[in-house]
Amino acid sequence: MSTSATTPLLTPREAARMLGISYPTIKQWILNGKLATTATPGGHHRIAQSTLKPLLKQDAKKPATESRERFRRVSGRNQLVGKVVSVRIEGLLAQVVLAVGDAQITSIITADAARDLQLKKGDTAAALVKSTDVMIERIDES
Repeated sequence: MSTSATTPLLTPREAARMLGISYPTIKQWILNGKLATTATPGGHHRIAQSTLKPLLKQDAKKPATESRERFRRVSGRNQLVGKVVSVRIEGLLAQVVLAVGDAQITSIITADAARDLQLKKGDTAAALVKSTDVMIERIDES
């Protein structure tokens, strides 16, 4: 682990937001040695902001469709990237189903938005989640 006294140190979550990647991804990068960190006295990882510059430069060279730049411009941080499983347009609404890991996320958007996005099965897309309520249902039999 390396340190730099001249650059701000970021938490992994802050660094992930800057890069437009998920927290689990940055943790994997840290654990696999892809990203150098400094340990706090409590054993937490901190990342020098200067360490992110090459990654940000590399990302800036990518085409807009592949760049993570758009994630840095959106206020919502619950962004789940996956593959489009299906798009069903009916009337004014469209149902879009994304496979994210082992889960599926279903979103109901306007038919116009679905047409504008030109989504089709197999496309990479992101579900941007902004919610004030999350409900939990107990599913075991106790």
